[in-house]
Amino acid sequence: MRINKDQIEEQNKENLSSHRDRFNFLGDTLSKDDKDVNTIIQKLEKFQVAIPSWALGAGGTRFGRFGFQGEPSTLEQKIDDVGLLHKLTQTAGAISLHIPWDVPKDYAAIKELANSHDIVFDAVNSNTFQDQKDAAESYKYGSLSNTSKGSREQAIAHNIEVIKIGDKLGSKSLTVWLADGANFPGQSNFQTALNHTQDSLKDIYKALPNDWKLFIEYKPYEPNFYSTVIQDWGTSFMLANECGEKAFSLVDLGHHLPNTNIEQIVSTLMLKGKLGGFHFNDSKYGDDDLTVGSVKPYALFLIFNALVYGMENNPQNPYPAWMIDASHNVKDPLEDLIQSLEAIQEAYAKALLVDQKLLTEAQLNHDVVRCQEILQDAYRTDVRPLLEKARLNSGGVISPINAYRSLTVRKELIKERGANSVATGL
Repeated sequence: MRINKDQIEEQNKENLSSHRDRFNFLGDTLSKDDKDVNTIIQKLEKFQVAIPSWALGAGGTRFGRFGFQGEPSTLEQKIDDVGLLHKLTQTAGAISLHIPWDVPKDYAAIKELANSHDIVFDAVNSNTFQDQKDAAESYKYGSLSNTSKGSREQAIAHNIEVIKIGDKLGSKSLTVWLADGANFPGQSNFQTALNHTQDSLKDIYKALPNDWKLFIEYKPYEPNFYSTVIQDWGTSFMLANECGEKAFSLVDLGHHLPNTNIEQIVSTLMLKGKLGGFHFNDSKYGDDDLTVGSVKPYALFLIFNALVYGMENNPQNPYPAWMIDASHNVKDPLEDLIQSLEAIQEAYAKALLVDQKLLTEAQLNHDVVRCQEILQDAYRTDVRPLLEKARLNSGGVISPINAYRSLTVRKELIKERGANSVATGL
């Protein structure tokens, strides 16, 4: 299924008048406060978030998975789904592949398909958290950290193969997330596991093309619950430094213990030039992989405030790679992703409204109340008309969720793919 320009224009007709009223009111209000509305809109138009291939189907838990009809069962269908999201929102201009779930059979055809949707290939992701069919070695007790040299070498070889696949598609980065760890005290030696991981990552790093980056993800627990080898940002940061200048830490919002100050982590990594990528989701208890902004929208805003400051003041840090990493257990995956894209853009827009000069002055004067008011004034602003304007300027729809439902996208996908299709890799 494809959405054409005429359908977009038809969807916008009924909302255009009310949008203009909301936008004009907000624009006048912000202009009186010396906010550069046009610059904010231009930044929103440029802000693109990658969609991971595994988020296009229904997720699951250790207890079961409830499928969603019309799921993409091929890489081509996954790219088509991202194309639908991008057509509606104009903010999903990249797809992140997971290998070996998404190995192309025809690279030229896959690149041509992605290009037809105006989509690029973001970071490629390796998989050493599950054993693959006919694999000579097992990852049951770890991959890059395993005491078995054979398992480590197999995991290293897999990551190098993922780099080669990504290079053929035009990707420029590799994300490594390890499930490696231990469930019981004494099961593994912490120092030995860390040394093995460090040496393995260095071997992978050597295989990176000159213009590539290595993103090292961290997570405090799950699937191992006593210890995880790369358990926090400090370990990731240390390993990235050991690898070299092309290696960076990757922050996943769900990969922190409760009440962790993620905005402080972001600020530190950007100051040191080592924030490479960012995975968006939301949570109540742990790595819940919920819709972005559905539980802690103010926390998301504070994180974006740190990101915006870093992007303006830390030229030593590369522009981060943005991606959604969520699991859709009860929602239509595409609707969930549309909601997440909206929440990300909303938090970004609000952060752009923060007067950093005034905030710095208040901080220097130790005016704590003023500091809070400056942040909350920006957060309380309804910036949705700015998002709508950015989408309109880029050829998207004013209301993506309403358009998705009005165009009966899921119904059309079920017609094409059937009610029992299952997304590959899940």
